[in-house]
Amino acid sequence: MKQFGRLVLAAGLALSVVPAADAKDKAREGAAEAKAEGREAKDDVRRTASDAGAAIDAAAETIDVKTALMSDASVDASDINVDTFRETKTVVLKGSVPSAEQKAEAGKIAAREAEGYKIDNRLVVKPRS
Repeated sequence: MKQFGRLVLAAGLALSVVPAADAKDKAREGAAEAKAEGREAKDDVRRTASDAGAAIDAAAETIDVKTALMSDASVDASDINVDTFRETKTVVLKGSVPSAEQKAEAGKIAAREAEGYKIDNRLVVKPRS
């Protein structure tokens, strides 16, 4: 009977070791998954922060160009709209100016103010009466 008790005890210990090993493996797998998800979340935050920063930079370029155009006495900027596209790093000038000289000058001002951006000068010359 004593040996039977030892046998039952040994079998019970053997069975308890297997689930503990399984639990340990599952814990390791769970930790690895959590770590991977944490990395993905960190990467998402970085991408979002980068996108937000780029959008702020593009808005700043729009403001800088429009302010420079309005401050320059050689250009009538009252009908000039400035749009900045961060994806393509492009500043687009739309609207109208009274002369070809003002159109050219507006393009130069935009290029000076928005370094590193391509300038798409879509201004139309409409002489004012």
